[in-house]
Amino acid sequence: MRILGVDPGTVVVGYGVIDDTDDDMKAVLFGSIKCHQSLAMSERLNYLHMELGKVIEQSQPDAVAIEMPFVGDNVKSALAIGKAQAVAILAASQHHKPVFEYSPASIKSHVADYGASTKEQVQDMVKLLLDLKEIPQPNDAADALAVAICHSRECRFRAIASAAPD
Repeated sequence: MRILGVDPGTVVVGYGVIDDTDDDMKAVLFGSIKCHQSLAMSERLNYLHMELGKVIEQSQPDAVAIEMPFVGDNVKSALAIGKAQAVAILAASQHHKPVFEYSPASIKSHVADYGASTKEQVQDMVKLLLDLKEIPQPNDAADALAVAICHSRECRFRAIASAAPD
């Protein structure tokens, strides 16, 4: 299965594509889409949508996994990231790709086995799990690969759970 992970943002969107076959995960493509913060929000979202569509066309994922915004004390920031999340959902939908959404805690739990892991711990695990020489850069790309890994592990868990006898 080929999975596109997306770390949404209104200025930078991280993306990471992995191939997952028989307990072996391999990074295929990763990077970030950046736009100028000085652009109006509508222009940034349009640009991010178009560029993410190009990533989907290039990588042809079987599924798209997207990080949900963290709603802590900064509600305004969470709402802005929610707009970028919606753009990612729309781009995947327009390319007829199923979309799966994961909370930051779920991603940390699936990747680093602890829902309160630090960003650095998650990035170290991304490097180890994908057998990379170094942590993917920029950080947004490493975060997006973590989202893809999370979806891979969630799919494996669901397959095992559904195969278990009652």
